[in-house]
Amino acid sequence: MDVAIMLEGQNGLTWARWQRIVRAVEDLGFAGLYRSDHFTNMNPPDLDSLELWVSLTWLAANTKRIAFGPLVTPLSFRHPVMTLRMATAVDDLSGGRLSLGLGAGWQVREHTNYGFELLDVRARFARFREGLEIITRLLQRDEPVSYTGSYFRVQDAVLLPRPGRPGGPPILIGGSGPLRTLPLAARYAGEWNGTFQTPEKYTVLNRRLDELLAKRGRRAADVRRSLMTGLVFGRAEAEVEERLRGRSRETLRDRGVVIGTPPAVAEHLKRLEVAGVQRVMLQWLELDDLAGLEALARAVVRG
Repeated sequence: MDVAIMLEGQNGLTWARWQRIVRAVEDLGFAGLYRSDHFTNMNPPDLDSLELWVSLTWLAANTKRIAFGPLVTPLSFRHPVMTLRMATAVDDLSGGRLSLGLGAGWQVREHTNYGFELLDVRARFARFREGLEIITRLLQRDEPVSYTGSYFRVQDAVLLPRPGRPGGPPILIGGSGPLRTLPLAARYAGEWNGTFQTPEKYTVLNRRLDELLAKRGRRAADVRRSLMTGLVFGRAEAEVEERLRGRSRETLRDRGVVIGTPPAVAEHLKRLEVAGVQRVMLQWLELDDLAGLEALARAVVRG
């Protein structure tokens, strides 16, 4: 199982922090670096929030090895055509290392504050499916694409230049909903990214995705399996306790958060691998703690 790092870009991410972390992740041997696409958090205070696609462009041009992408970029405030144009350009710039993580959108505050319509859940996912349909058609077809939906419309649209790698960047669909998200992953995704799941719950969802893929005539191997989850990591127990900040270990573990010193983290990751996770993206919230990131790499990155 590959181990990658995930950042919450709305939690004070600046150019200086981003550039330091990108270089560290590349040098320390992690498989990839992923980040959220948010204007702000659910609650104040507002912190620095480096624009996602601009930051990924810098990463693409200044690294040679690591995989990367958004977890995830919401089609509630990203138009599917412009999102795809940016994604294919950044993927080509990187030599084909981007995963195009897409989502329906969920955070009420950022949509309200910045004037984007979130919609109710049913309509939100209908809009998401339309966006996925347009993106998929543009990636797969050389001829002009026309599509008329309730939320998005294109007429004689062509994606030029064509993606450098066949089929373009794989579509990653993030989320763990069995009724809406998994069926969309089975239809459109090259990668499914579960979020905050215990190994036991991930196993159940993973099997459900296999069933949905079979119904669509797709193989289980057609969709890569990944997981983004929280991390409370310390080089010693005292540091773990400090970073828990009074939160209950049991409650966090029930949400799938990985907690502990290097041996405990390594044991949890082994259980995720058994559950079918092929790449885990561990949330790294300590943006200035590069020594801690190095200690994590020593504990979990395989040489």
